[in-house]
Amino acid sequence: MHLSSGFARPTSIARAVLLVACVVSAPARAGDLNDVREFRVGMPVAQLPATGYADFACVAAPGTKLSGWSEYKTCQADQAGRHEVGFRYDDADNPMARINADYVGTKIGGHPVLISLLIGDDARLDAIRIDTDPHARFYLRKKAFLLADQVKTRYGEAGWVCKEGAPTAEQQPIGGVFIKEHCEKTTAIRHIVLDHELYRNPDAGPRNFVGGTQLLIERAG
Repeated sequence: MHLSSGFARPTSIARAVLLVACVVSAPARAGDLNDVREFRVGMPVAQLPATGYADFACVAAPGTKLSGWSEYKTCQADQAGRHEVGFRYDDADNPMARINADYVGTKIGGHPVLISLLIGDDARLDAIRIDTDPHARFYLRKKAFLLADQVKTRYGEAGWVCKEGAPTAEQQPIGGVFIKEHCEKTTAIRHIVLDHELYRNPDAGPRNFVGGTQLLIERAG
């Protein structure tokens, strides 16, 4: 698998694991089964994996803990009627996490992320939300905006409609780089919303920059 600049080249074993675990293994095609790991937008709740994931909770009310996917209706529905369930990858079920710290935690494409499933009242997975973790270690947060490039590779470079923001007095480039971009892409079966940013407030300290990627993969129509 090809990673964006700034990442060490993975070993052959690590590359094989990433092909299974990440969103960015190859351009998506109509025949692709899954969007992320075992998760496929449109799949029934009954087919969601029974193991490998932990700490289920309602995103709208993080104090509301769940025993698993089946309790999704405990979470308040959004305006579209979707119940959002947050979770993390269970390291105890990940053999790579036992031998390599790079695979510990909930990561996609090498980036620590916050991930959630949005489940409709029809008991199907309507959408997957992925945000790079704003509380990740500093050197990982610096690279979080790069996940957007990997997403575009995954779903194909063509067909994106993007709008770029411009610097302001409070939002200035970092090392000559300014990114504030909102993109959307619609296919026959997916609507993808992608935001990424990298900029700083000149009045804040060097570690108080804004940088990250936010991704929503949802059913088209």
